[in-house]
Amino acid sequence: MTDDDVLVVGQGPVTVVAVHGIQGTRGAWSPLAEQLADRCTFVLPNLPGRGEAMPPAAAQACSLEAYAQVLRRTLSTHVRGPFVLAGWSMGVSVVLAYLADDRKMPGQPLPAELLLVSGTPQLNAVQWFEPAAPKALLEAIAMRERRLGLREAADHRTVAWTWESIRHTDQRPGLGLVRCRTLVIHGSEDDDCPLTHGAMLANGIPDAELVVLHGAGHSVLTQCTPEIARHLRERWPAQVV
Repeated sequence: MTDDDVLVVGQGPVTVVAVHGIQGTRGAWSPLAEQLADRCTFVLPNLPGRGEAMPPAAAQACSLEAYAQVLRRTLSTHVRGPFVLAGWSMGVSVVLAYLADDRKMPGQPLPAELLLVSGTPQLNAVQWFEPAAPKALLEAIAMRERRLGLREAADHRTVAWTWESIRHTDQRPGLGLVRCRTLVIHGSEDDDCPLTHGAMLANGIPDAELVVLHGAGHSVLTQCTPEIARHLRERWPAQVV
């Protein structure tokens, strides 16, 4: 295993750095990356405890700020020039944490655009897992993994540490400070992050656009791959963002 595990998919002119969710891996983005391989170059990191990325040694390594540091290393190593920063589910929270870090410590690379899919700015208002004793939490993590149909999944202990670290987070106060073009995509039938959470993102970020995928649940990247690809082809013409 390595400290960081990053895969590059596609050879298109639009660079997209995409972060996965709490239980998934970069494989959540693979269907979309493959469909857009001619238009985009997807840079897909695995967060710690996923794929070949080194498992975290302690719960402190599972905070949004720690994951934002992984994102920072990915950008410094794999990205030159303008890029889109994308997140799905908890990946949206990591993206927002990365932007908040820049406001504290200016100088890191900033995206030309955000793509926020199936996420929330208010993690303390979602119930991915009920507060529970460690054994019960691990059982709930396994059940949610099966319910979401994840082809690849994170180490369960890493997920438990992550949930305990992030579940009280509220990132709404920082939304109004986002200054880049933003597209929010959300399923109308998302039980994990209801549509009201996508609307919070779109209403809180200045001039953000909200695309609602009617009938879709939380796993829109796999449920609605062709529809999302079509939206992005229209939004990103065949030149660098």
